[in-house]
Amino acid sequence: MSFSLGFVDEENMSMFTDLYELTMCASYFDNKRFEAATFDLFIRRLPPNRSYFLFAGLEQVLLFLEKVRFKEEHIDFLKKQGFKDEFLDYLRNFKFTGEVWSIPEGTIVFPNESLIRVTAPIIEAQLIETFILNTANLQTTIATKASRVVSAAKGRPVIEFGLRREHGTDAGMKVARCSYIAGCNGTSNVLAGMKYGIPTFGTMAHSFVMLFEREIDSFRAFVKTFPDKSTLLIDTFDDIKGAEKAAIVAKELEERGFKLGGVRLDSGDLAELSKKVRELLDRNGLKYVKIFASGDLDEYKVEELLIEGAKIDAFGVGTKMGTSEDRPYVDIIYKLCERMNEKGEFSPIMKLSKG
Repeated sequence: MSFSLGFVDEENMSMFTDLYELTMCASYFDNKRFEAATFDLFIRRLPPNRSYFLFAGLEQVLLFLEKVRFKEEHIDFLKKQGFKDEFLDYLRNFKFTGEVWSIPEGTIVFPNESLIRVTAPIIEAQLIETFILNTANLQTTIATKASRVVSAAKGRPVIEFGLRREHGTDAGMKVARCSYIAGCNGTSNVLAGMKYGIPTFGTMAHSFVMLFEREIDSFRAFVKTFPDKSTLLIDTFDDIKGAEKAAIVAKELEERGFKLGGVRLDSGDLAELSKKVRELLDRNGLKYVKIFASGDLDEYKVEELLIEGAKIDAFGVGTKMGTSEDRPYVDIIYKLCERMNEKGEFSPIMKLSKG
């Protein structure tokens, strides 16, 4: 065993599969079953708290199909698992040769609607099942949740802020990606910004404010570094007093020819606080300063805040969106729907048992 961060990449993604995919394929090979077959990827049913899904994950599926290969280290490992040499020789030259039909990413979809259809020789179509399900499940789950948050925000920007609590490094990347597909304006994830071209956003943490002797000193230090794009976190000690200090710093910035971008509220009664902060800023001639809110938000909380008349210009939404807290998976399946008969014709087939 070697120590590793455990990332799945183009070098090892062929092995990112359930063992039974390989055992079935080995038996297909052993019994000379190479006929073409078609599989459909679809979601069986809506959960109680969803009325639609937003499909995502296609790009990674297509990359996998284009790039998947078995390397000698993979073959060596599989040989130790008891697979026959003839099948391992087949895997050495494995390449997906089938065809794929799909709904575009970002499309609203419903149960029992084919999202991806794969037609290929049975071994190829079978072997890719796990990767397709894993990829489409996560990204469709999160894209659906994110689209609900975006809808609840009613045109106000939503930034994906959940990286620190998302379920692992790969999930952190895919959450940023599919949230952006769903309509979020950007992410806090720097690597996702670099890899996917997603706009990145970030303010400051309470630790930054607390390091300085005075709260206003932390604000001045931050705008010194970022005079043209600062958002100040004002709720470390007292929201209103923090807003008053932010207003002072904003006026100082004006004297230098810059404008404060915004202030951030991260706790407390966000609706009531946002109204008080907005009034304070406006009274000081700072109508241009935006109010950014975060802190355990989801579509329900965002909707509630706006109903209460919150003076919030943008939302940072993290854990509950990045994990789809109220529905962390979709009932997605990949089922054989037709196979080629001895006459070279496709005939339909389906599983009849319930579930």
